[in-house]
Amino acid sequence: MFIAGRALRGRLEPMVKEQAIRYLQDRFHADVQLASLDIHLPRLSTIGLVFQKQRGAIVQVDVGGLTMTRPGTQEPLFSIEKLHFTVDVASILEARKTVDAVSLQGVRITVPPKGQEGSTPGKAGAKEKGKPLNVEVEQVELRDTTLVILPKDTTRKPLFTPVGPDEPLNYSADLNIPKPPGHVLSKGRFGPWNADEPGDTSLNGDYSFDHADLSIFNGIAGILSSTGQFEGTLADITVKGQASVPDFRLKMSGNPVPLKTQFEVRVDGTNGNTILQPVRATLGTTNFTTTGAIIKHENAAKRSITLDVTMPDGYLPDLLRLAMKGSPFMDGRITMKTSIDIPPLTGTVKQKIVLDGNFSLRDAKFLKSTIQSQIDGLSRHAQGQPKNEEIDEVASNMKGSFRLENQIMTFRSLSFDVPGAGIALAGTYNLRDQGLDFKGTLKLEAKVSEMVTGWKSVLLRPIDPLFEKNGAGTFLHILVQGSARSPKFGVQFGSHQFMTPGIGAKKN
Repeated sequence: MFIAGRALRGRLEPMVKEQAIRYLQDRFHADVQLASLDIHLPRLSTIGLVFQKQRGAIVQVDVGGLTMTRPGTQEPLFSIEKLHFTVDVASILEARKTVDAVSLQGVRITVPPKGQEGSTPGKAGAKEKGKPLNVEVEQVELRDTTLVILPKDTTRKPLFTPVGPDEPLNYSADLNIPKPPGHVLSKGRFGPWNADEPGDTSLNGDYSFDHADLSIFNGIAGILSSTGQFEGTLADITVKGQASVPDFRLKMSGNPVPLKTQFEVRVDGTNGNTILQPVRATLGTTNFTTTGAIIKHENAAKRSITLDVTMPDGYLPDLLRLAMKGSPFMDGRITMKTSIDIPPLTGTVKQKIVLDGNFSLRDAKFLKSTIQSQIDGLSRHAQGQPKNEEIDEVASNMKGSFRLENQIMTFRSLSFDVPGAGIALAGTYNLRDQGLDFKGTLKLEAKVSEMVTGWKSVLLRPIDPLFEKNGAGTFLHILVQGSARSPKFGVQFGSHQFMTPGIGAKKN
């Protein structure tokens, strides 16, 4: 019995090492290297081990410098600084092996794109050695772990995860992510691990994402919080949840407007591509819906963004507060539908963005008294009642069809009307230098002579017929040029143009 006990001790170390390497090779189809393996035997006599048939004798195993590399790849797909587990001696000698707990420290896991896992000769090696080992790991703890998810155009590296071959892993994760920086708590089930196609490994669970600082991105800022559920595979995850940014703002304006969303998206966890289907959002009190995709195509340096936004009945000050410095200058309701494309090019968002859509404003009123008083005056003259002070605080309506590309906003059509007057324009607005170039028509209910009083009205009556056209009392071809800071307005008669000096310009 003494000789048998000594022999058992001599067999344990090479047996544990052989079985550990064989299990990892079979399970993950990879070449395994161990820098060190130390076995701490139980404090039992060698004769005691024989009498108890090795049961209840717990062996502690410490592994250092574990690496796993897929054949055909250059770098280890999985590396670990320290690994510790305990196992019953009897379990080592039995067909079904149970490991109660595994502790890993200093782990690096790399998830490859689907279809880029390297060759898998490990399968053939496993068949040559016979039936794969039947190992059950009941609990795994990872500390100081780095997870790297690679896009398709980078070095191909598969993922290691300590999961049994047929059972999913129950997990609880506490993570800090870098972009946007924030704190994630998640728990759910992961696996069973698909060694042939890691991207097809299933997962599901719940998450919370707190204190995510959006200011890391160009153009926006605010602190985001989100909760939700997800299920699917690494390559195709469906996420449902809600997110809120109480202080969402554009950096160019700095005005915070609360943003809330309810969303359902599909995410490719191996490359970050995201399909929105759809996202329902509320900006301030304005509801809108967004569908589309955020995709990084192969060999592209950046992601492309393609979205469709529908806003059936929005509150105009919500948008103005977000987009412009200071307080909103206009009140009213807005309906909008537009596509948003941001191609994967270099440059700022405003240089790359392409918009194409249409909008309409209803019951709009200017909140600045000087502007509204001019609109009221236009309505009085257009109705032939220039002295009627009861025509006050008139509502404006506006609608248009537009396209923004290369920082030039082209209005295919732009109309503006108040009681008694209607303006129809088409032209461009250059976002780089604020240049204006519009042409269109002005229709007034009143005749030219009816827009003034007294002797001026009498003098103008003979020319009324010259301006009556298309059912309007006064019909003019008009021009808007110059810049947004100093616009020039004019009329066109045939080939002749008559322009006013720009607002703020010196009159000659």
